Amino acid sequence: MKTYTLEYNQFVPQPIDAVFKFFEKPENLEKLTPNNLGFKILTPSPIKMNLGRLIDYTIKIFGINFHWRTIITDYVQDIQFVDEQLKGPYSFWHHTHTFEPSNGGTQINDKVIYAMPFGIFGRIAHSLFVRRSLHKIFNFRVEAINKLFSIN
Repeated sequence: MKTYTLEYNQFVPQPIDAVFKFFEKPENLEKLTPNNLGFKILTPSPIKMNLGRLIDYTIKIFGINFHWRTIITDYVQDIQFVDEQLKGPYSFWHHTHTFEPSNGGTQINDKVIYAMPFGIFGRIAHSLFVRRSLHKIFNFRVEAINKLFSIN
């Protein structure tokens, strides 16, 4: 299985407890996801983030609706959490979110390791448009975080 890595790092001039509090609420994912993906959380709110938490979503990718289920496989308050796909559009999805105090604010680090389904066809799709699409989604996320945390 061929895996790919996507990493994004962002500084937010807010205290780590406030930043982590925002990110540990899966309901806030809708604010960080482009509208054209039709992202919706199916798990009833409020969702308490903790180790072993299952979270169900729907998302539209290239016009196809997907049921996406993740599990929180690591959770350390104010430091990090990891969500892993159990069901969804990828063969493998492991997203580590880490938060570090930095210069009076918080450094947010995202590292996603993922794999495409469908063998060589998935690798071709990744080269042609999936990689670019994921970067667009994460660039949108950076801008949304800047707005939400009033960074000019």
